Amino acid sequence: MTHSSHTGKPCCQGPWDWGTGSRRTFMQMGLAGFGSLSLPGILRMRAEAGPTSREKTAVILVWKPGGCSHIDTYDPKPHAAAEYRGPFGVIDTKVPGLQFTELLPRQASIADKFVVVRSMHQKAGGHPAGSMQLLSGDPDTRDKPKPKLPDWMTVTNYMRSLEGPRQCPLPAYVGINPPLEYNGPAYLGDAYNPFTVSGDPNQPNFSVPNIGLSNLGEVHRYSRRSSLRQTLDTLERTFDQQRELAALDEFETQAMTLLTNPQAKEAFDLSQEDAHTRDRYGRNAWGQQLLLARRLIEAGVDVVTTSLNGPLCGRVSNWDDHAVNHHVFDALRFRADAYDQAVSALIEDVFARGLDKRVLVVVTGEFGRTPKIEHSPSTGAGNASAPAGTVQPGRDHWPRAFSNLWAGGGMTPGRVIGATDPRGEDVISAHAGPGDFLATIYHHLGIDHTTPIRDFTGRPTPIVDQGRPIPELLV
Repeated sequence: MTHSSHTGKPCCQGPWDWGTGSRRTFMQMGLAGFGSLSLPGILRMRAEAGPTSREKTAVILVWKPGGCSHIDTYDPKPHAAAEYRGPFGVIDTKVPGLQFTELLPRQASIADKFVVVRSMHQKAGGHPAGSMQLLSGDPDTRDKPKPKLPDWMTVTNYMRSLEGPRQCPLPAYVGINPPLEYNGPAYLGDAYNPFTVSGDPNQPNFSVPNIGLSNLGEVHRYSRRSSLRQTLDTLERTFDQQRELAALDEFETQAMTLLTNPQAKEAFDLSQEDAHTRDRYGRNAWGQQLLLARRLIEAGVDVVTTSLNGPLCGRVSNWDDHAVNHHVFDALRFRADAYDQAVSALIEDVFARGLDKRVLVVVTGEFGRTPKIEHSPSTGAGNASAPAGTVQPGRDHWPRAFSNLWAGGGMTPGRVIGATDPRGEDVISAHAGPGDFLATIYHHLGIDHTTPIRDFTGRPTPIVDQGRPIPELLV
């Protein structure tokens, strides 16, 4: 049964899954590339699992790569010494007693629609390890070139795949310029990576290739290329031939459905939105990324991730506001309007379109920034950075305390959870670590975070080996 994307309900009811190949590779290579990918035993596992009648909950992760200054946004310290508090004034929000900095007037005006957690912390000071801690629960504080544990997005994709075949053509997990640099499926395999959408959705020529092809000649050409790849693979296989080819056949059938189904094409088509809505999110990359995220979730995607990076961040294209990279306060001013507008529009839509029980929106980075301001010479001129050699203010990495936003998910909005000390250095109440962060997301998705998954060695490994859902966020 289908529903209009304007009703706020998913277009597909019940369990559904899409394919077993790398979504990122599909975007790069088209259908013919699928035959060369590894084929984990997903189809065999799905055959052993029955369907579920549970309503499909969903999550949108809005990621701020590099780490956002908590003191200059959601946890201001107006009474701290000048070398801590920064230059921004504070403003009241719609929640009595809750204040933000002046950079976030739109979010302040709808603060009754989300929860601010001011007491997040983790132990890794580097971007790779910090990202892995928060998104996969890896306790290692050392930066690694690739993740040891799968992130929660790919775990969700994997767990949902066991519930039975999908009945819609859209992928379960879509990344819109997603945070893939330090995260991924690890021992689950590339089959559970996101279907990746790259580029700027605000550009007039933006499109997602290989979705909902309308030219029958093109469809037949892809089908012939797929058959040829399968024939070549048959010659190369020396074991388990029948089972692996059967898996490939089913996967390519699902891929062809995505290629040819008009519903898939419509879900990715921002021109379906009226001009007022697109303006409300902001006619820029971030605004249109979050609008596309909302469209995909409404159409039935389970997990959407999107990174707020690139030119809108400033010279180095992320939130890593060391003095050598950015003048931290110029950088925050530079990106604040686009960020404030896009996030507030998404949260407003979650409620206005009746998604606030089914859909959870999480806005965060891997850590905060140092409460004490540092000064160093810039390494180059650009947006939010003075010419090379100019001494400018910055804030370094700070995993000991940071803030994030939670909206929807059926939770009671209009609250602040936890607190930091008067200088914003350490959490003093309602401590929440990476395991708690992950367990809260899994709780919303209906996944038991203690469930074991077999790793590379075949050893059962809990999805999250420590932590519990944040009590104040539970429904």
